[in-house]
Amino acid sequence: ELFQRYQRSEQALVLALMEMVVNGVSTRKITQITEELCGTSFSKSTVSSLCKGLDPMIQDWNDRSLHEHVYPFVLVDAIYTKVREDGRVRSRAVLIATGVNEEGYREILGLQIGNSESESSWSEFFGWLKDRGLRGVDLIISDQHGGLVRAIEKHFQGATWQRCQTHFIRNILDAAPKSVQNALLDEIRGILHAPNKQAARLLLEQVLAKWEEKVPKAMQILEEGFEDATAVLDYPDRYRRRLRTTNGIERLNEEIRRRERVIRIFPNRESVYRLVGAVLIEMDEKWISARKYLDMSDYWQWRKTKELGVQTMNQEVSAIKKVG
Repeated sequence: ELFQRYQRSEQALVLALMEMVVNGVSTRKITQITEELCGTSFSKSTVSSLCKGLDPMIQDWNDRSLHEHVYPFVLVDAIYTKVREDGRVRSRAVLIATGVNEEGYREILGLQIGNSESESSWSEFFGWLKDRGLRGVDLIISDQHGGLVRAIEKHFQGATWQRCQTHFIRNILDAAPKSVQNALLDEIRGILHAPNKQAARLLLEQVLAKWEEKVPKAMQILEEGFEDATAVLDYPDRYRRRLRTTNGIERLNEEIRRRERVIRIFPNRESVYRLVGAVLIEMDEKWISARKYLDMSDYWQWRKTKELGVQTMNQEVSAIKKVG
């Protein structure tokens, strides 16, 4: 009865604690907490019984159809957790995707647990999302993990990839001495926040000319990553602030971390899936019932204008070929 009063995420947290005790890997403090919450003792059958009530709910949500909407903007990220497997503690990646649908509401699209952030793990994740109905993806925002970027190119051909500017800036500054990082940061921000691509390229040339000899490695990272980090400048100005970084999903990760820190080492993958899934369901419900994340009217008008421009250009090219 006490267990049923908790929110889903709290139920998942208590279950993870209980599993640790049952498997004999908990600390005395956790044993005391769980016994106070659940009575003087509990068994594997108690844990199993409680899981049967929570697990199907999380599974149904995570496997739900995505056909009802299109998702022009998708953000993806991974969070690492420690899991006890085969007598050893291993690091496992929890892959998470969020999206903004055609009406401007945010949704959490799903999660999967992989061994790592390899291309195969991300490919499996993206394939699963598409099988559930993910479509209409125009812009994907993520960090620059190699396996992730290759999987995006494979599964979302024609979509634009926006490299997270927060991670990009960090990569550049890490390659420069601390004595110049503040000055460099201001100039990089000037490039990334330029009003358009043309202005950004002009600023890029100025910054490269000024800093290339002083911090060549940092400038190499800036020059090579410029196009991907400024992809969002092709979109209407009102969308850029929220689409230039993965900060939205990072805040989601913080909510997961807040509960995950209590566990530290999960007793199994099922426990990770249950806790993260429960947290994501609650956040998803808040997002859907909240105000629109973005007003999509300007985006759809921009898309229409862009498509008409491409159509006109194709007609002109066809006409030139016929004349030739």
